[in-house]
Amino acid sequence: MRASQSKASAKAGVVRILRTDEAGFEAAFAKLCQRREAGAQDVEKAVRRILERVRGGGDAELLACIKKYDGAKIDALEVTRAEWDQGVDSVDPADRAALGKAAMRVREFHRKRIPSSWEVREEGGGVFGHRVRPMHRVGIYVPGGKAVYPSSVIMNAVPASVVEVPEIVMATPAQPDGSVRADVLMAARVAGVHRVFKMGGAHAVAALAYGTESVPRVDKIVGPGNVYVATAKRFVFGEVAIDSEAGPTEVLVVADKSATPAWVAADLLSQAEHDEMACAVLVTPNRALATRVQEQLAKQLRALDREDIARASLAAHGAIVVARDLAECIDLANRYAPEHLVLAVEGSETLSKQVQNAGAIFLGHYTPVAVGDYLAGPNHVLPTGGTARFFSPLGVEDFLKRTSVVRFEPPKLRELGTDVMRLAALEGLGGHAASVDLRLQKIRRARREREAAREAEVEM
Repeated sequence: MRASQSKASAKAGVVRILRTDEAGFEAAFAKLCQRREAGAQDVEKAVRRILERVRGGGDAELLACIKKYDGAKIDALEVTRAEWDQGVDSVDPADRAALGKAAMRVREFHRKRIPSSWEVREEGGGVFGHRVRPMHRVGIYVPGGKAVYPSSVIMNAVPASVVEVPEIVMATPAQPDGSVRADVLMAARVAGVHRVFKMGGAHAVAALAYGTESVPRVDKIVGPGNVYVATAKRFVFGEVAIDSEAGPTEVLVVADKSATPAWVAADLLSQAEHDEMACAVLVTPNRALATRVQEQLAKQLRALDREDIARASLAAHGAIVVARDLAECIDLANRYAPEHLVLAVEGSETLSKQVQNAGAIFLGHYTPVAVGDYLAGPNHVLPTGGTARFFSPLGVEDFLKRTSVVRFEPPKLRELGTDVMRLAALEGLGGHAASVDLRLQKIRRARREREAAREAEVEM
């Protein structure tokens, strides 16, 4: 197939087809990998204004922002216990059971390995270690835009609950009538959330970061959101900690001839339907599979409720890449560093050992991303935009802080003090050296006094 034929095929289909042996592939793939764009200046200016409004005006400005941006009429910022109970009671029992099962499985997964305090004792009186403590208060942001995500409540709050963060605060936009969706409240209940506030967008991030008369200031904000939320989180970092600047969802599927085209297409659409900015990419060494997946995408799109969103996503940010072999497929996957990596291949576990960069890996033909999104156990809050090269999934570690502990007894300081002073001298920091030298002088004096006392006893 020549480049002109490939372009014609891509134009006819719902997603473009690229071939690694075509001229211009490297430039096209590099552009495909560039998912993290700098925030638009108008968005950044708007977010800064909102942050300053809430920081300076407290509840009054927060309520004004909720009315303007959330389009909700609320009587109070915080969900009352009665509202919460009523919402939980209204959830269908089968849905309640499914949410409970999801929370249970996620909780069991995160309990497997919780970091603990530790210390090492050395001869001579040296003690070193870490004391691990949960953060005092964390904020969970739950979006309420194009879709509603009770699963995000569970994934964000459960790890904090597992390590017993004393106060887990959730922010989510209210509906126009001022209520919070019952399934979101149910998810908050089973996930261990303590308080829920009716607020969304950059103003919710501001309230959590700075605090208001009604909203407590938190130590860390986690959870996905739109470009305004992501930008606000970036701007408040330093006032509070954040998990990461989450971008649109993404999936990269590596598939060989053993893959079922309809299933691969469904996996791509399962992420494309989230948002017009979502990224869905197939990489395969099999040209016939590429063609059949293209056909399946066209067919399944027609039956998808969120067809317009998924179609826009595939057209703007999707691709089918035909590679030379599976080794090249994995090389491309590592360069792309996807949030979700599906290995729809024979010997998927063996192949997965070659993966260096991915938020989560889904092995084999019977492991769609959807099982990880809801109740497999591992967290679905994953690094996006290529940040899987250096970020990890959300976990219990994100809600813990470590404090170093150091203790030197006189013998240990006598052993190492001279080297400390020498290193301080190298850096021209005489005060550092003096702080050690004064102590060493006392240690030497005490030693001389003990020696003199022993000699006196011998002479008597």
